[in-house]
Amino acid sequence: MNANLNDIIKGRKSVRAYDPTVKISKEEMTEILSEATLAPSSVNMQPWRFVVAESDEVKAQMQPLVRFNTRQNETAAAMIVIFGDLECYEYGEEIYETAVAEGKMSEEVKEQQLATILPLYQQLPKEQMNDIVKIDASLAAMQLMLVARAHGYETNPIGGFEAKELTEVLGLDPERYVPVMIVSIGKAAETGYNSIRLPIETFTTWK
Repeated sequence: MNANLNDIIKGRKSVRAYDPTVKISKEEMTEILSEATLAPSSVNMQPWRFVVAESDEVKAQMQPLVRFNTRQNETAAAMIVIFGDLECYEYGEEIYETAVAEGKMSEEVKEQQLATILPLYQQLPKEQMNDIVKIDASLAAMQLMLVARAHGYETNPIGGFEAKELTEVLGLDPERYVPVMIVSIGKAAETGYNSIRLPIETFTTWK
């Protein structure tokens, strides 16, 4: 484990080739994903959904659907496909009741929150829910990439894929689950590309 946050952030690169002999155990992958989901989400609805594609069979089905990202698919320990759940509010009761059980929220606050949040989420237009779950799932994706580095792995965020077909291949309901991105993960077989960032003054305005 690498606990040096500066190294984790500044050393992160998009790695597209991995050592295909290195696998990640289900136990460690569970730990990585659990740490990634400590990311924030709107009203804590946690709309991210993960499909860990690691078998040769599923990766072969994905191969024609990931466009120019086939090298990652061929060599990564796993392709983590991240979806946003448009009906994430179905877990609202469980999330808030667990918070009460763990002493992180009072029963009164839980009832107030649920009475406000659930009806709101249930009536939001699909387009607005789509925006919410994509933002929240992206927060988890970024945290996933940093957590992976702490565990000694590298990643590559992938946005180029056939969304509808991939959702169907993975057996998810395309009316409910919105594909956000794929994060390839594994032990690096290359150093990745060096890149630059423009000065913060280029993108920031102080008022």
